[in-house]
Amino acid sequence: MIINFVLNGRPVSRDLLPQRRLIDVLREDFCLTGAKESCGEGECGACTVLLDGRAVHSCLVLAGQLEGHAVTTIEGMAENGELDVIQNAFVEHVAIQCGFCTPGMIMSAKGLLLQNPDPSEEEIRIALSGNICRCSGYAQIVAAVQDAAKRLREVGKA
Repeated sequence: MIINFVLNGRPVSRDLLPQRRLIDVLREDFCLTGAKESCGEGECGACTVLLDGRAVHSCLVLAGQLEGHAVTTIEGMAENGELDVIQNAFVEHVAIQCGFCTPGMIMSAKGLLLQNPDPSEEEIRIALSGNICRCSGYAQIVAAVQDAAKRLREVGKA
């Protein structure tokens, strides 16, 4: 089945089996390996991407659901070789340890900030609750999202 969608800002058209999972399409067909497969059940968040600006677990989205929609992966966050504000905040707040969960955390944070440019700490924790990090206590991650939200509001991008 020919499926047309936007991937990281570019229109794409691919002949895909509609029952294939988005994570497999991203990793195998487009060589976009930022989204990680861990649980395969939508529990860990390592495979989080944006679908029309909302954070979704790509292991639970089927290729047949992509028609006419926009997918953004961690690889699509940087612009002109510059990291996104959220990515920079994660680096500056040392919110990256082993790095396995980081792309999913950043994509969940991006989805939150697109919907809510001034989230409370509780709202950040709720938005990130679908992501598991086995290395940190989440404090640095929450601080990074708070800082990114502040920076985005200051430049009027939130």
